Amino acid sequence: MGFEDIVRSVIDFVRDHQAWAAPVVFLLAFGESLAFLSLMVPGWAALVGIGALMGASGISFWPVWIAGAIGAALGDWISYWIGYKFKDDVARMWPLSRYPDLLPSAEHFVSAWGVPSIFIGRFFGPLRAFVPLAAGIFEMPYWRFQFANFASAFVWAAVVLAPGTFGVKMMMH
Repeated sequence: MGFEDIVRSVIDFVRDHQAWAAPVVFLLAFGESLAFLSLMVPGWAALVGIGALMGASGISFWPVWIAGAIGAALGDWISYWIGYKFKDDVARMWPLSRYPDLLPSAEHFVSAWGVPSIFIGRFFGPLRAFVPLAAGIFEMPYWRFQFANFASAFVWAAVVLAPGTFGVKMMMH
């Protein structure tokens, strides 16, 4: 089963089982934001597709948006903790060990941008899950990290879900 097949299956599942939209979006956002798991989860494409499905099917935006934001924030929170706890040993852990350039890029980004890197990094594909990991390694102050983490998670979830949700509704009227 290829990437596109997985994305289509997830979107079809949500279409057929709309009550599961929020939990599925929570899990996708969590997987998309958690270091290591993000390398294997096609979360972003499925989330954008679910956003479009929400606009066409009438699935309520608000609970799904909140679920996506909390899932993303929790993934970053755990990634931060892993970086804080394991420091430089993280680079030798699988599957990150197979992508040797990701962590140095994230570390450079965090050292250059500081706390705003958490907000900015949320919107850049491969760095998304590794910026919080680097922030933990560098021992970014916990509450500053969490503020940027949660604020950016709510904005990111809206950016990913809202265009499809509200764009489809606007086109239908």
